[in-house]
Amino acid sequence: MSANSIILTTIVAYCLGSVLYVFKFRGQERYANFTEYLRKGWLVFAPFNSFLYIFTKKKAAKPIMDLNDFPEMKILEENWEIIKEEASNLKKHGYFSDITNPDNASYYDIGFRTFYKYGWSKFYLNWYGSTHESAKKLCPKTLEIINKVPYIKGAMFSLLPKGSQLTRHLDPAASALRFHLGLDTPNNDNAFINVDGTSYSWRDGEGFLFDETYLHFAKNNTEKDRLILMCEVDRPLSLPGMIFNKLYQLSLKLTVVPNTPDDKAGLVNRIFAYITPTLAKVRTLKQTNIGLYKAIKHSVNLMITLIFFAMVYGVIKLVGNFIA
Repeated sequence: MSANSIILTTIVAYCLGSVLYVFKFRGQERYANFTEYLRKGWLVFAPFNSFLYIFTKKKAAKPIMDLNDFPEMKILEENWEIIKEEASNLKKHGYFSDITNPDNASYYDIGFRTFYKYGWSKFYLNWYGSTHESAKKLCPKTLEIINKVPYIKGAMFSLLPKGSQLTRHLDPAASALRFHLGLDTPNNDNAFINVDGTSYSWRDGEGFLFDETYLHFAKNNTEKDRLILMCEVDRPLSLPGMIFNKLYQLSLKLTVVPNTPDDKAGLVNRIFAYITPTLAKVRTLKQTNIGLYKAIKHSVNLMITLIFFAMVYGVIKLVGNFIA
């Protein structure tokens, strides 16, 4: 067997094993079936994420972290009232509503695109090396505080309105952990997030750190909106994972989403804004021509799958040529 064949077999086996691990063995909560995993599990990220899971340090190798193991995050809790003031001003002046308007580029956020229908909204502060001009103008104090924590790779304010929810899901990339800081919350157990079967209720001034690549959902069964600061915290990794994650995070730089026209938009945001109106028209076929809708849907899914395997094959060829 040639070296390229051995590499190909190994990589294919690893990719399939990664998918199986995430679907069948990762965490306590299980997908209802493989169809749910295909819809909500970001299957194509499983091989990349699993590599990071292997090299994640012990303190972060679980669904919910002990904040005592991350003392650098305490500065956010200590300054929560300053952060709350700027977030509340954004809400007061309608920025959270503006962001969910399809006429604005801020609407086209591929990572959080499905949340808008539940009333959820956000306002970005920075994202993997890019700081938003709108945040510099409207949230300078919050940015100053966040910048004191070098492990924060991205941050945003997040609004979950009263009576709303986010259905069970997981986030695509395992490059970071997710930090929530309660700012203006119901302070009530009926407003909570459930991560891999364990519920946490937000409280003003209190932080919560978890791995967003475990299945989780959120509910606000109260009469008060929930407003928090949400941060991407660099995943603690040993050296091989750190090297890989640096490359992984380069792709996340392309997913920058603007808040206002003053902000730069990443390549993914621009492409998503271009194709979304077409996708919306295709979805209307579900009611008018279900056969054509399914044909288009399956064709797109097949195309995405082929692109993924083409990328894997490209990596195999590069590695094979390097070894040769």
